[in-house]
Amino acid sequence: MTATSDVPKPTLDIPEPICSATPGTWAYDTMSRRVDQEILQRTYEDNKEIFESDEFKEIFARFEELRKDLQSSSKLTMLDDLPPDASEVRVREWNEWKTLLQPFLDKGDTWLSAPWMVTEFYVYRRLIQAIGYWDDGTPGYKHDPFLKQKQAGLKSSVGSAEPVLSKIPSLPKTAEGIDLAASIALWGNKMDLSLWPADASNADVDIFSSILESASENLLHDDLGVLAAHCETLRKKGGGNVDIIVDNAGFELITDLALAQHLVESGIASCVTFQLKSHPTFVSDALEKDLLEHVEHYAQLDGGKYPNAKKAGDTWQKFLNEGKWKCNEDNFWVQPFAMWDMTEPLRTDMKERCDLAFVKGDANYRRLLGDCMWDFTAPFSDVVGSYFPCPVCALRTLKAEIGCGMGKDQIERAKELDDNWQVNGRFGVVHFGAGAAK
Repeated sequence: MTATSDVPKPTLDIPEPICSATPGTWAYDTMSRRVDQEILQRTYEDNKEIFESDEFKEIFARFEELRKDLQSSSKLTMLDDLPPDASEVRVREWNEWKTLLQPFLDKGDTWLSAPWMVTEFYVYRRLIQAIGYWDDGTPGYKHDPFLKQKQAGLKSSVGSAEPVLSKIPSLPKTAEGIDLAASIALWGNKMDLSLWPADASNADVDIFSSILESASENLLHDDLGVLAAHCETLRKKGGGNVDIIVDNAGFELITDLALAQHLVESGIASCVTFQLKSHPTFVSDALEKDLLEHVEHYAQLDGGKYPNAKKAGDTWQKFLNEGKWKCNEDNFWVQPFAMWDMTEPLRTDMKERCDLAFVKGDANYRRLLGDCMWDFTAPFSDVVGSYFPCPVCALRTLKAEIGCGMGKDQIERAKELDDNWQVNGRFGVVHFGAGAAK
């Protein structure tokens, strides 16, 4: 269940969480329009043939019910009851969601009045419920409604990945090496399928190099030097256990694999553990099956056409086979708990085992901040570094109206350059926190 009350929290007073009730905000647009009209509509179009089949008739009816709830901003409801023979893991997951939802059910909150983080994650949990994702023997069992988009993202990633992956094996075992590997993983988050759906026909097109070229001028906080110093400490002791809390499949996941490759080859990590989602969520968020499919796809590429990507795929497969890379799915990564309320046994495992965790992407970053409205200049060390169970590096491109740890001058610069600086992924941050004492 959730961590106990004596676990560390931010040292600053925790502000109120973001809600979705204010027109004109990104949160309001997301929950009142974008999730239904763009994300779920695209999900319907990608699954139209199977959703409208006789076999999926009941599933499609539940899917439409979810859309109507969103369209009318109805009151939140509890998840459906579990069957009597539900596994211990499912019972635990259901009870965690009950803990999350009950306060808002008691208040009669709607999709717009409840905290944004809660309702946005709840959309995808309700979608999984509608599909019957865990119901063995039913037509929706293990059906991934986002598979088409993930596979398009994977296939379209190769053109941009080929020049990037040519650099990884030759990166120096110095601060410069980890700087570039982390920067690649940071800006890979710009390629988010929920914002920019992939087109598999663009597999030979490199659209990432230009993003990387403008990376430094779009960085609003840079802790790469602190990160490099910590990585050097791990290297000198023979390598540590490093986790990557993964965000999106597709090109971003490829950049995460590139970072993980450098961590092992440079001696920073003796083992890299990928923390992955336990069910399909947020369109393109990666499960273990997605990571394994990405590795297999790259290992099977034509080495004559994509020599660097093919070589990388072979290396990644080798790391998995040798246990230098591991995968871990956990329900916590698909729930809207603030990360200071990390559930057990995950929190204890990370506290005792992990020497460094990279936290990828916007949704994970929002959870680091509890999706609360911190002052943008509040130090990351006081908000996140004081409670996280191990040393932590957040790699985030800004896609929501929330943040911390940025200087006033950088904030003003971003405002002058772009009215949508908080939400369009143009700007990024690299934050490092020491974590709570072990």
